[in-house]
Amino acid sequence: LGAMASKPVMEGKAVLFKKFANIDCFDIEVNESDPEKLAEIVCALEPTFGAINLEDIKAPDCFIVEQLCREKMNIPVFHDDQHGTAVVTLAALENSLKIVGKKMADLRVVIAGAGAAGVAIAKMLITAGATNIIATDTKGAIHKGRTDLNEVKQRFAEITNPEGISGSLGDVLPGADVFIGVSAPDLLDADDLRKTATDPIVFAMSNPNPEI
Repeated sequence: LGAMASKPVMEGKAVLFKKFANIDCFDIEVNESDPEKLAEIVCALEPTFGAINLEDIKAPDCFIVEQLCREKMNIPVFHDDQHGTAVVTLAALENSLKIVGKKMADLRVVIAGAGAAGVAIAKMLITAGATNIIATDTKGAIHKGRTDLNEVKQRFAEITNPEGISGSLGDVLPGADVFIGVSAPDLLDADDLRKTATDPIVFAMSNPNPEI
């Protein structure tokens, strides 16, 4: 179920569900920008579905919609931009670590982007054993000392950046074992990557143009 998502994208994902998991689904686009009203609409559709896959809801609204739906509904609720991206990122990272011979707990991870995908990825990596994650937004590294963070980013700061490092993406990237980009195109170049750790793992996932 998408909030004003493009219909071809939603139909394409429905095909993927059917092809790879034999799950029957259909797309519904809802023209509602208020997160509480959108959650109310989704909850009202519960008798029709076995599960809900939310799509294309911007942060921080997506966190509100997901929380309200999970509280009120008795079926699984999944937000694609958060959990779909986080699941495939964790899978790719675990496989990459086998190649470079590193361990999750030893990694220094830098995430460009602290929206729905960035927050979900960080939380999933922490669950998988990562202990040192620094995320950046347009104003630099997120840390507990910043006074311009919204409620979601304030909570995010409590579980990331254990050293309280500040600065821009370029400032925090040196020495990183992993770079994960879920933000905007053309943020980094080859010189930036040369400052990372030996055998860096780079996931530049901004769509349609990557961070590098």
